[in-house]
Amino acid sequence: MIRRRAGALLLAAIGQSGQLGRYHQYRQVGLLALAGLLGACATLPSPDAPALSGRFAIQVAASHDAPARQASASFELRGDAQRGELDISGPLGATLARARWQPGRAELISPDGRLPFSDLDSLAAQAFGEPLPLAAMFYWLRGRPWPEAAHAAIDGGFVQLGWQVDLGAFSSGLIVARRPATPTAPATTLRVRLDSGAKT
Repeated sequence: MIRRRAGALLLAAIGQSGQLGRYHQYRQVGLLALAGLLGACATLPSPDAPALSGRFAIQVAASHDAPARQASASFELRGDAQRGELDISGPLGATLARARWQPGRAELISPDGRLPFSDLDSLAAQAFGEPLPLAAMFYWLRGRPWPEAAHAAIDGGFVQLGWQVDLGAFSSGLIVARRPATPTAPATTLRVRLDSGAKT
């Protein structure tokens, strides 16, 4: 129940269906608490990989037990799949949540507190409300497949981990990843617009 509640708060905070929802109720106290939590964190991301920043939008189709939903926010991704940080920020630049990970440990920090996870995949599922292959994203956002899993080339991109990654507009900083509906998961589309100069 605690993890479900925290995930719902995070989706509200980053603007589900374009609204900040319950986040307004928590903004002043929540952001102060979050600032304290972030300041207390000591683990640093890997310095070897350049940071990526920009905006993302996620759209999840309706399923038999949930309505369609969407959210968008700014982000900054630092480190790599082994050790790193992901900051999610609102329209005024305030950090709404931070995901941190290192070998054997991951955590999601939000105005609601700090939640530990055993790995990056389970953290990503909680943070975004749907499973997202964050480890692969470090490569996808740089225009190439993740080397740890098989992929198939298609016109304008590739297919990997059940996702179709469209790089047709990569030169302008746009990456679109689509996962078709499965018996256990709704169709999901993730659009990322990288800041100018963020691609490496």
